[in-house]
Amino acid sequence: MKAIGARLPRYDGLAHVTGRTTYVDDVRVPGILWCKTLRSPYDSAWVRRIDTSAAEAMDGVHAVITHADPARNVVGHLEDVGVPPDLPLLAEDEVRYKGQLVAAVAADTQELAQQAVERIDVQYEEREALFDVRKALDPESPKVAPDGNLFFYDPFHHCRVRKGDVDWAFEQADTIVTGVYRPQAIEQAPIEPQVALAVPEADGRITVHSTTQAMYFSMNIVAKYLGVAFDQLKFVGGTVGGGFGGKVDTHCEPVAALLARKTGRPVKYRATREEEFTALWTRAPWHIEIADAVTHDGWILGRRTLTLHDAGAYTGFSGYGAMKHLHHSAGAYTIPNVFMNSYVVYTNRVPTSAMRGFGVTSVSFATETHLTRIADELGLDPWEIRLKNGNRIGDLTPTRVKLDDPSTLPTILACADAAGVELAPEYAAMTREERSGDLLPEHLRDQIGKADAWRERV
Repeated sequence: MKAIGARLPRYDGLAHVTGRTTYVDDVRVPGILWCKTLRSPYDSAWVRRIDTSAAEAMDGVHAVITHADPARNVVGHLEDVGVPPDLPLLAEDEVRYKGQLVAAVAADTQELAQQAVERIDVQYEEREALFDVRKALDPESPKVAPDGNLFFYDPFHHCRVRKGDVDWAFEQADTIVTGVYRPQAIEQAPIEPQVALAVPEADGRITVHSTTQAMYFSMNIVAKYLGVAFDQLKFVGGTVGGGFGGKVDTHCEPVAALLARKTGRPVKYRATREEEFTALWTRAPWHIEIADAVTHDGWILGRRTLTLHDAGAYTGFSGYGAMKHLHHSAGAYTIPNVFMNSYVVYTNRVPTSAMRGFGVTSVSFATETHLTRIADELGLDPWEIRLKNGNRIGDLTPTRVKLDDPSTLPTILACADAAGVELAPEYAAMTREERSGDLLPEHLRDQIGKADAWRERV
């Protein structure tokens, strides 16, 4: 209990600031080989031929791997929960994004490995690429995946949330406020790039030193690529130089492990900063459309949303991210009638993944910007419209979860205080307690079971 409210030093802070922390990239063992990779220079192309003979003939080059080397070349990060795999570890017949991995080399030095990469001859046949997520469902657009540019939540082609009677809300509204928001892709940019060191052991197992944020998740992925049981791998984590969601993905571990098994030597694969920015997975770009039915005094009666999530060239975690995004499409506010759809579409961009609040940060940006837009159009105070519609105890989320500990109002009030905003007395006195009086208008009474009229409409 002494720790509560106390200012405690970070247990690892002194080592960090004095340069004594051992990061994963600092791990060294005798006889290390270095890995460099060959990546696609095209956004979309057929791969007609891969010739590695010149690279393999170089002195000091110990192995080159292509799509023929993994026991399974196509593994899905979410296949164990029913999402079909689609991403090859190493490209075989086609590349769907610039920077897609085609081959990898293990050599005595990094310089030699890079020279060998440059001697790998790949014959491509370039195709037209698609980058605009808004055109992904156009029949005339290039088809990124064989079955089209839309991910299926089998058997559905989109994720949806429905609550209340949104048609009634829009009929009753004094004003409809619309907005389109397009948060863009962001690279997680850890100080330490993705790194893996794979070490063959005397008993045939492989030890993998990894920067992963998800140890057993990554071990499962690598085991599938290698075609081995879990007990043939040992994963060792450690202090990593940042992750921010990007190190949930498994980029370096399977490549290093395959090369280690092929050479019988330890292999380190450290992604370059250029690879981090151009080829590894980023936060997704989104296209978010919001239409809110509002009253002249700032109540939100209903919301319609349409979201396009840009998965990039392969599925990855997008189905999960878009679903999580959708469940937060009302933000921190109580909206009794909603009609929300979210689609995951493919483009020829780098695949997308987690970054801090996977899917939620983007929709929070859109929702908060939209609240301010509503206030501007109605000529109301943006603080007051948030306090009026903010979640309270007993309110229902769009997915009908009854809130028993919402923090929206205390947070808004604390922000107003910190910003030096002087609220009107009736707003400054608001709490998160259950709605009553003027804060429980007719359109919200069903939220806490105090009216039957709404139920008759649904």
